[in-house]
Amino acid sequence: MAYDFDLFVIGGGSGGVRAARIAAESGAKVGLAEEYRMGGTCVIRGCVPKKLMVYASGYAKDFKTAEGFGWSADNIRYDHNKCMTAIANEVTRLSGLYMKGQKNAGVEVFEARAEFVDAHTLVLKPSGKTITAEKILIAVGGAPWAPEDADLPGVERTISSNDIFDLRELPDHIVLVGGGYIAVEFAHVFAGLGAETTLIYRKDKVLRGFDEDVRDHVQQGLIDAGVNVLTNAVPARIEASGSEAQPHRITLGSGETLDASVIMMATGRTPYTNGLGCEKAGVALDANGAVIVDEYSKTNVGNIWAVGDVTDRVQLTPVAIREGHAFADTEFHGRPWAFDHTDIPTAVFTQPEVGTCGLSEADARAEHGALDIYKTSFGPMKNAISGGTSKVFMKLVVRQSDERVLGVHVVSPDAAEMIQTAGIAIKMGATKQDFDRTCALHPSIAEELVTMRQKASSD
Repeated sequence: MAYDFDLFVIGGGSGGVRAARIAAESGAKVGLAEEYRMGGTCVIRGCVPKKLMVYASGYAKDFKTAEGFGWSADNIRYDHNKCMTAIANEVTRLSGLYMKGQKNAGVEVFEARAEFVDAHTLVLKPSGKTITAEKILIAVGGAPWAPEDADLPGVERTISSNDIFDLRELPDHIVLVGGGYIAVEFAHVFAGLGAETTLIYRKDKVLRGFDEDVRDHVQQGLIDAGVNVLTNAVPARIEASGSEAQPHRITLGSGETLDASVIMMATGRTPYTNGLGCEKAGVALDANGAVIVDEYSKTNVGNIWAVGDVTDRVQLTPVAIREGHAFADTEFHGRPWAFDHTDIPTAVFTQPEVGTCGLSEADARAEHGALDIYKTSFGPMKNAISGGTSKVFMKLVVRQSDERVLGVHVVSPDAAEMIQTAGIAIKMGATKQDFDRTCALHPSIAEELVTMRQKASSD
């Protein structure tokens, strides 16, 4: 059978565009459909605009720090509309580059929603045009999750992390519901920008799944930043407050109420497969709607693959990119390889940042048994003059049997930059002796990674 395309990609995010471009370089005829804007979650409503907001929110602290070094500035003020307009313009520029890159590679781009008709056929909406493809790649990403109105009456009064970038006025009081990386990052952002900020989390400690010491440090950091952190708290209903500045009232299960200008649900993300028609193609999904794939990103249907957040393996942009590249190399260039999902360096852009790679202490103990733990906490050099009180935290998780470093965890300014390089050592199987033999770069915060000698604990 002659198909319209050798490969058709559903989704114009990081994983989809990488796969499409690499496949097109082989001479394959490639098509791609994106229903909203090219760039996906990262460029349009995630990593990029979020990180720019993190930068914006950090300047208030920087101004205060600068006073200790002899600087003074009068009439400092923040214009939220100006900031968000600049961010929106940058997002538009980047989205245009994604589109240009696809077209330059020879990919035919359809600004439409693609849904399965069968394993080789897709319908493009709203036009109704159908296309066929020999191979299909699902790269539609994820979407914010929120409870139904039956479970949280008044939930329609909330916004999601997708909507936060559309705010053109700084809220008087923002309430964030959730305790994951999205919630804690935006709690720091809005507190830094000067908004009254409350974080409501149903568990006792934020950042579930991270190392326990990191979680403790981040939670205290939120409190130190002025965030009102309410743990073991669950919203029961949301209704009108009668106030113009803070029109929403959220009632907790305890009966406590809070009035807010904006309530953002940061309660996780789910694979964006609803309505995709996977059942028509016979593609198997798990209980959460994620596409089930093997190590080569192949589904149970022989001509259909999936990469990125829609598979719910590791929800990180660089992971989606590597998965997409591996798929295209394997299927169109005769260079088969599968992405290794272990020891992936990652960051949480709290203030200060979290950088982590490898196993937490708890996971390492469960997998490897006896460990040596090295950790330190100290005030950065800048505090000596600025009067700052923030603390840096670092931790090495070391397997006792062979001294291999299984995990590195950092909470510090520029932790993301540190963990990227530390990730190389972890991936290469470096030992504590390798760290010890590395000469320190002084004065720097990062030098502590190679100077830690005192074991915090061992088992």
